[in-house]
Amino acid sequence: MTVDEVKALATRIRQEIAKAVVGQSETVELMLVALMARGHVLLEGPPGTAKTFLAQTFARTLDLGFGRIQFTPDLMPADIIGANLFNFQTSSFTLNPGPVFCELLLADEINRTPPKTQAALLEAMQERKVTIDGKSHPLSARFMVVATQNPLEQQGTYPLPEAQLDRFLFKEVLQYPSREEEHAIVSVHGLRTGQPDPAEMGVERVADAAILAAAAETVAGVRLNPEIVDYVLDLVRATRASADLQSGASPRAAAMLAMAARARAALDGRDYALPDDVKALALPALRHRVILSPAAEIEGRRPDQVIAALVEQVGSPR
Repeated sequence: MTVDEVKALATRIRQEIAKAVVGQSETVELMLVALMARGHVLLEGPPGTAKTFLAQTFARTLDLGFGRIQFTPDLMPADIIGANLFNFQTSSFTLNPGPVFCELLLADEINRTPPKTQAALLEAMQERKVTIDGKSHPLSARFMVVATQNPLEQQGTYPLPEAQLDRFLFKEVLQYPSREEEHAIVSVHGLRTGQPDPAEMGVERVADAAILAAAAETVAGVRLNPEIVDYVLDLVRATRASADLQSGASPRAAAMLAMAARARAALDGRDYALPDDVKALALPALRHRVILSPAAEIEGRRPDQVIAALVEQVGSPR
């Protein structure tokens, strides 16, 4: 597959998603980059901003095994990864796989469950395998997590620990739609009864595992010049030196940002990454990997503001 074919595939996926989801083009773009870069995405936004529906529609365009977990306070790790159950007929234990054994997992309201259960996803997200009773079970090479969380209601929520946030390639903050977009949403969905179904709205599958594997090989061939590598390092290391940040981004963040830049280049039909690729992805790739200093918090600053300022300050190659 060529980079032009990857670009054409991404265009078809966008077109199918647009049949059901109004707006959210930036979020769709990040999900495409994560798909090509084999990363995970955390969607944060107030209720009713189509986080879950967007993930469902995205999955519909891909002929991949889809799983969904509705996170609740009483959810246990075994409810996610599965467990070995005793079979009285064979007098042996049999694996009862959990919903994590899929290719695209929707982790809905991931901050609704305690850290012990959240941590059940750590190994799956990082190594694409799970360990049950001391035995490792591989997941699909295309395994991807799209998680959602609501930032408004804090009662009964458990913030994700930094170690788990670092496993997400992107954290995208969804905003309320514009008036024009909201008018289109009401016009389309206000005429329907019940929950919207992407299939009923004409969303078709346009890619399968073989096509995505070929696209991933193309992304792996995208050039990352030494100047771009230095730029990524300068940007990430600047977060550790900033007086506004108590903790900066990790080396994993630098590697994942570079990987994402290559994926974005392929989606744009290029076999080489540009500084603009890094700039466009810096905010969603770093906002969840930094911690504000107490002084910055008192001043009312936000991670997005600090990162945006660093992107302006750090010189990019020409």
